Amino acid sequence: MLGWFQALLPKEDNFFRLFDAHAGTLIKGAEALRKVLEGGDEVPHWCQKIVDHEHEADAVAREVLFAVRRSFITPFDRSDIRGLTNSLDDSVDQMQKTAKVITLYEIREFAPHMRELGDVAVEAAALTVEAVSLLPAMRKNHGRLNELTEKIARLESRSDDLYDLGMRALFLEHRHGDAMAFLTCAEVYDHLEKVVDRFEDVANRINGVLVEHL
Repeated sequence: MLGWFQALLPKEDNFFRLFDAHAGTLIKGAEALRKVLEGGDEVPHWCQKIVDHEHEADAVAREVLFAVRRSFITPFDRSDIRGLTNSLDDSVDQMQKTAKVITLYEIREFAPHMRELGDVAVEAAALTVEAVSLLPAMRKNHGRLNELTEKIARLESRSDDLYDLGMRALFLEHRHGDAMAFLTCAEVYDHLEKVVDRFEDVANRINGVLVEHL
């Protein structure tokens, strides 16, 4: 009877499967965001793709949080699982917020620094996917995990620099011209920089898990 009951409970490795699925929505969202930043008539299509990936991420997050509530055994502390799940979800949420602004203002052209921020987001997403995939053997992989989270932190610093450069270029372009164009593009820059910030939040959560369990 006990064996039958235990078979119904979520297994520890199911959490890692869900973490991988959640991280997978981030790379898909980041790649769609980079497509958005190419501009042109395909912008609405790729914005909708980001929304779709955000919905997919929400579904995974709900499954993780439900599993936490009904599991006797979890791979690490329940609060850490919730924190990691929320930070993963916040990352794709921020991409969706970026797409929403672009859709609202019907923006179809993007500056080079915006596209560079998109490149940074894709790179950060790829590092995040790798880091999450190493969590099942975090003791064995702690060196690589530290390296990955440090790389994400450096990318966040790079995104700050790109934001500053982009805003400066935007100011110079519009200081004697279209104030509305300045404001709308500035908002896009703000959201793009926050996308990379959210990836650093994931990296910090992973570091927290490592500190607790090594």
